[in-house]
Amino acid sequence: MAKKDHVSETPATQWLKASNVVFTEHPYEYLAHGGAQHSAAVLGFDPFTVVKTLVMQDQDAKPLLVLMHGNRKVSTKSLARQIGAKSVEPCKPEVASRHSGYLVGGTSPFGTRKSMPVYIEQSILALPEIAINGGRRGYLVRLDPQVCVTLLGAKPVQCALAE
Repeated sequence: MAKKDHVSETPATQWLKASNVVFTEHPYEYLAHGGAQHSAAVLGFDPFTVVKTLVMQDQDAKPLLVLMHGNRKVSTKSLARQIGAKSVEPCKPEVASRHSGYLVGGTSPFGTRKSMPVYIEQSILALPEIAINGGRRGYLVRLDPQVCVTLLGAKPVQCALAE
């Protein structure tokens, strides 16, 4: 596939533009199950600065988003404790898509179909810039991580596990 400099708009990029967020677009060759590590390698980004958007749910099946470093896993026990839930688990792909409006592998925290609470690994907020999914597979946007707090109301948590 030829590399394009411009990617057609997604609900995420429309939302970012409407919110006057400055971002840069970074399309790449999508690899099923390649995840953030793959996109970081292809784009030459540090996987610690590539942030994955995970759709999870609590014990009552209420959805939530977790923003995590691309080279870290989420401790669901630790997350549940910090957000006052009995348990937290990843949603099945079809459920995640229903909540977010995005395909798994292309989930962005911006412009989701349903409004969900957002939790962000605290150390992400110390980074000057992050790369996060722009609303489709093979497409990252780079922006200031503070956008996640100011515009999404993301709450900082500490639940990272080494991958």
